[in-house]
Amino acid sequence: MLETLRAKLNIRHELGRALIGEFVGTAILVLVINLVVAQSVLTRGKMNEMININVGVGLGIVFGIAICARLSGGHINPAVSLMFLSFKQISFVKFVLYTLAQTAGAFIGAAIAFVVYYDAINHFDGGNRYVIGPKATAGIFASYPADHLGSINGLFDQIIATGLFCLFICHVTDRRNHYPKWVQPIVIGTVFVMVGTAFGLNCGYPCNPARDFGPRLFTLIAGYGGDVFSFKRWSWFWVPIVGPFIGALLRLDLPNDDWIPSSGRRRDHEIRSRGHTRNAASQQGLIERRLRTKQFSLAATAP
Repeated sequence: MLETLRAKLNIRHELGRALIGEFVGTAILVLVINLVVAQSVLTRGKMNEMININVGVGLGIVFGIAICARLSGGHINPAVSLMFLSFKQISFVKFVLYTLAQTAGAFIGAAIAFVVYYDAINHFDGGNRYVIGPKATAGIFASYPADHLGSINGLFDQIIATGLFCLFICHVTDRRNHYPKWVQPIVIGTVFVMVGTAFGLNCGYPCNPARDFGPRLFTLIAGYGGDVFSFKRWSWFWVPIVGPFIGALLRLDLPNDDWIPSSGRRRDHEIRSRGHTRNAASQQGLIERRLRTKQFSLAATAP
């Protein structure tokens, strides 16, 4: 689909194609997440219990990554892009542009989900948009903490959950583990299902600054008002942004030298260069041994 879009729009610039990829991939991710959660909220839990939500979110990640992996690497998450920046796999400028594209995609994904279930949302809340309470629907689009959760505990929740997620992304994308390219989105999506089953209680495991901020910004202009940011006296909205960034940088303290990225051209070039050097040395030694053997044979047969 993206290749067809590129051909029609005649996008020849590699970065431009990558940004469109991140935009579309993140839009698909957020669209699927919002639709899955909407079914749970609007039916008051009669559809899509928690495990079904986890599976739906995981599938959103699978296909969000798959659709843009060839163009941009399939980050669809500013925290993941920051991790790759820390590995020097992308530049700071590309990280900023990726983040903007991902946030814009998340905004559009939320808007499409809102249109799809517009009548159902109106039926549920009577046309009045609520952030909290029995008729609240803001949680369809962005994360809000459970009543028991404070900001500090929520921050640690997001650091640990995102760090675990990024650790497994490193594992899956490490060339030495030999995951085929077509398998990687499936495994990464499955990892996030695991994260959801483990971390869903506190705040719904956003683990993605764009996935949370883009839809939150959409709800601000869609009638939910400033409460989407001022909830709990402004002490929450920054948590799903800052926490994942910190978790991505920590990624459970994985050393840089222990990871060989599947897209790491510079590192791969170094490995290939060392391999070529060793092969050349071996071939040179073999030639020298053959020459010595030939010279010995000639000397032995000389009159």
